Amino acid sequence: MVLRALLCNCLIVAATTLALAQPVAQPPPTRIVVLGDSLVAGFQLKASDAFPAQLERALQAQGHAVEVINAGVSGDTTAAGRDRVAWAVPPGTDAVILELGANDALRGLDPAQAKSNLDKIISELKAGGAEVLLAGMLAPRNLGESYGQAFDAIYPALAQKHGLILYPFFLDGIALKAQFNLGDGLHPNSSGVAEIVQRIMPAVEQLIDRVRSHRAAASKG
Repeated sequence: MVLRALLCNCLIVAATTLALAQPVAQPPPTRIVVLGDSLVAGFQLKASDAFPAQLERALQAQGHAVEVINAGVSGDTTAAGRDRVAWAVPPGTDAVILELGANDALRGLDPAQAKSNLDKIISELKAGGAEVLLAGMLAPRNLGESYGQAFDAIYPALAQKHGLILYPFFLDGIALKAQFNLGDGLHPNSSGVAEIVQRIMPAVEQLIDRVRSHRAAASKG
């Protein structure tokens, strides 16, 4: 009986040790696609200095397991983004940072049409199960007060309609500051991108929290 008890205890200890030695399954990294124009594509920058790459490094430095994919195309309008969203955002994408509209404003395109295009993009992204962070843009002031008011109002209205996280102005803190921009005065240089990343980080971390909540709810369901 004593021998049997000893054997049982040994087996229990061995089983416990084996269980503790098993690696804990880690959740897959959060896949974030940045869908936008030249401001995120990295116009005249090295790929490693573009917004998606710098954002990925900053998030990983904070302990987030993420993959940030660059789906920026220089010159894209909201209409162009609408036309390519189906293939630019691959299945399995957890979240999207949507940054479009600057080229619409620079060309003086109809704000109502830009809003409609963005609305359709957001609806398609949400239908695919992605969480969305909407990066806003402001119209150039030389287009007039009425145009500026109509364009600037697009982003808060869509964020409210769809329940999105809103980062009101993507170029906040760097617009019109020479030290943060290329010679054209429009596109951020590497330092400008780093400043954007620093400022937008809280909103992106909120986005990641939404992905985690969505995953937790799905696993319970």
